[in-house]
Amino acid sequence: MATIRLTKEFSFEAAHALEGYDGPCREIHGHSYRLFVTVKGEPSTAEGDPKCGMVMDFGVLKRIVTEEIVGRLDHTLILRATAANEELRATLSRQFGNIAEVDYQPTCENMLADFAQRIEARLPQGVQLWSLRLHETATSFAEWFAEDNRPGA
Repeated sequence: MATIRLTKEFSFEAAHALEGYDGPCREIHGHSYRLFVTVKGEPSTAEGDPKCGMVMDFGVLKRIVTEEIVGRLDHTLILRATAANEELRATLSRQFGNIAEVDYQPTCENMLADFAQRIEARLPQGVQLWSLRLHETATSFAEWFAEDNRPGA
């Protein structure tokens, strides 16, 4: 049977600030993120399987990514949880309800590593995460590839 890759696109709106950064991105600013999730596997060949002919149901992939990424981050302010910005986070939390605290600098690159772990943990047996692409803007994106992130790669 052939190995097939499936890709689904997602989008979410979020703001972030890069603590300690030496450029304009140290300020709170927002992005219209576009996330492309690609998985690979072999389509089911079991005649009695309602998913016969599919690597995975696009609806299942949508549910996983929505629960793990989009639902958590859409319309949030993403800030690194450090002692240096604890007061800022507390002040903003009194006014705004959607502040996502992460244990890493919320760059596109670090977000992808986080997303990969979250998605991989939820994929059905026999389906592998192949790649992620996260656009911060129409012309700027970062990519994560499984082959670069496996032992011995």
